[in-house]
Amino acid sequence: MSTGASASRYARALLEAIVTDGNPEQVEQDLTAFADLVARAPELQRVFANPAVPPAAKRGIVETLLSRMDASPPVVRLLRLFAERDRLAVVGELAAAYRERLTEYRRIVRAEVTTAAPLGPDALAQLEQRLASATGRRVTMSARVDPAIIGGAVARVGSVVYDGSIATQLQRIRERLEERR
Repeated sequence: MSTGASASRYARALLEAIVTDGNPEQVEQDLTAFADLVARAPELQRVFANPAVPPAAKRGIVETLLSRMDASPPVVRLLRLFAERDRLAVVGELAAAYRERLTEYRRIVRAEVTTAAPLGPDALAQLEQRLASATGRRVTMSARVDPAIIGGAVARVGSVVYDGSIATQLQRIRERLEERR
């Protein structure tokens, strides 16, 4: 099984266990903090990925790191389990998969909006509200500017694209005119 599939499976199980009697947001913060710590230390990555390093040694390293982190009990148990089973190399992927699962659980969707010119805070808030109405979920939005779209906006929500750009409308008009020839 790939590490991505394994991380996704662990993330699903962790969220299911935490949702009933835990703090899913705290678990996300703790997992992300541990994954970031490992990502910033290449020597830790090498040790955790090396099958020649005994699990007991990896657990000792994890215990030392956890004593400095003040991590929540579910994260502590999970990381100890990962050390014992020599699965610490997937912690980064696990943190990302857990974040995705938690976002789905909270019914939040990410949107990327592209406009021809920068939008003011009121226009961004109104656009975010319209996307929330269209998707039926809360929206977290990032905005970028691309003068090539001429005007209007293009919103990408997951795999769905809402294209209200003038450039696309002009392209469609051009295609219709070419069809009539």
